[in-house]
Amino acid sequence: MTIEDRDDAYLITHALATDTLSRLRDVETEQVAFRKGLVKLGRICGYEIIDGAMETEYVPVQTPLEETTGERVKGLDDVVIINVLRAATPFVEGLLKAFPRAKQGVISAGRDEAAGMTADGEFPISIDYVKLPEIRPRDTVIVADPMLATGSTMVAVLDHVLDEADDFEDLFVLSAVSAPAGLVRVSEAVPEADLLTVAIDDHLDDDGFIVPGLGDAGDRAFRTV
Repeated sequence: MTIEDRDDAYLITHALATDTLSRLRDVETEQVAFRKGLVKLGRICGYEIIDGAMETEYVPVQTPLEETTGERVKGLDDVVIINVLRAATPFVEGLLKAFPRAKQGVISAGRDEAAGMTADGEFPISIDYVKLPEIRPRDTVIVADPMLATGSTMVAVLDHVLDEADDFEDLFVLSAVSAPAGLVRVSEAVPEADLLTVAIDDHLDDDGFIVPGLGDAGDRAFRTV
């Protein structure tokens, strides 16, 4: 199993995930390679969720020669992926390769950098747009954002998700890189969510950025710097 329990989060340790993340971290990785890397990482993480968190069932299969027993993943048609704009867009593109029939939701959320981080390590969050599909009791919900820093944005996003649905099969928060403080904040605010990440980095700097991190994932993916 390549998902390890690390108390406040589950760490995805698949070798291709860690290799891809290392390439994303590299300051020399330019925009096209960075976006492709996020897509690849999303796909790998999606497969890891399938392998580590979803059940299978035995089904009869008629081959060209005879009937046999096969094994199928349960619930692949019952997945909702929520894209936290904008950095998550290529990340979600990769997730959709693992869950091609998933319903999709979009939440545009961002922290107020000008206001600065409070003494409690939080930022004011602006939610500009919310469009979510119906979330049913049998659905697995995946909220994707490559960076989980202070956790302020994710808590605000999850508040909107829980306003829409308080009954679901599973709720996952998926990130590429997380800071310890953000993981603690989200796990305390939304204990029903399972937090999945490829790396738990060292700390946040005074501006609320993850260190060592990989920079601003949105800026690097969309070339806005």
